[in-house]
Amino acid sequence: MSKKALLALMMAILLPTVGYLLTDYYSKRDTQMPGRYFYDSINVSKKNGKTIYDTAWHHVNNIEFTNQFGKRVSFTDLKGKIIVLDFFFTRCPSICPRLAKAMKKLQNSFTNNDSIVQFVSISVDPVHDSVAELRKWAEKFNVNPDSWWVLTGNRDSIYNFGIHEMKADIADVNVDTAFIHTENFFLLDKERIIRGWYNGFDSTAQKKLVRDIPLLMLEKDQKKTFGQFLKGLFENS
Repeated sequence: MSKKALLALMMAILLPTVGYLLTDYYSKRDTQMPGRYFYDSINVSKKNGKTIYDTAWHHVNNIEFTNQFGKRVSFTDLKGKIIVLDFFFTRCPSICPRLAKAMKKLQNSFTNNDSIVQFVSISVDPVHDSVAELRKWAEKFNVNPDSWWVLTGNRDSIYNFGIHEMKADIADVNVDTAFIHTENFFLLDKERIIRGWYNGFDSTAQKKLVRDIPLLMLEKDQKKTFGQFLKGLFENS
C-alpha cells in the first residue's frame, strides 16, 4: 500500500474517532451541573476596573458518629465520596420508613459505584436510638453497610450539625429546629459542599437526584483541557 493510501486510511479511521471524542468531551463540559447554595463569605475585589466576586462556599464540617455496628466513623473516612444524607428516627411511624425505602432504591441504583457514593442516615433521637436499635432498623430495610451508614451520636452535636452545617431548616422551612424531621435527601459533593436537596417522596425530585449523582462523579474532569482529557483517556485505555 502506498504512503498516500495508508495516510488516507488512517485519516478515515481517526477523524470520526476524534470527532466523537470532541463531541463527547465538550457535551460533558456543557452539562448543567448541580448548583452550590450556601456560602460562608464573598470577597469583593477590583482588577483592571472589573469587580471580581470570590465566593467561599460552605464546606460541611466533619463530625464523628457511631454507626449501626458501634464503630466510630466520620466524614473524613469517606475519602472524597459523594454523600446522600437524610435525618430519621427509628420510632417514626410516618415519613421515616418511606424515606428508608426510597434510600434503599437509591443504593440499589448505584450498586456498582459503592466506592464513589455513600448513603448516610442520621438519627435525630439519639437518646432512644442505641446501636442495637440502629442495627434493627438497618436489618429491617436490608441496608447494605458497605455504602450506607445508619448513625447516632451526641444530641447537641447532631442538631448543631443539622441546622448549622446542613442548613436543614433553610432547605425545608417547615423543619422544627427542636426536632429535625424533614422529607429531604441532601446531596454533598466530594468537597462536602451542599449541592442540592430533594424531596424523598417526589418521584421527579428523585429522578433528578439519580441524575445529579453521576454528574458530580464527572465534575472532577470539567476543568481539564481537551489535551489533558485525551492524555488521560489513552493512559487508561
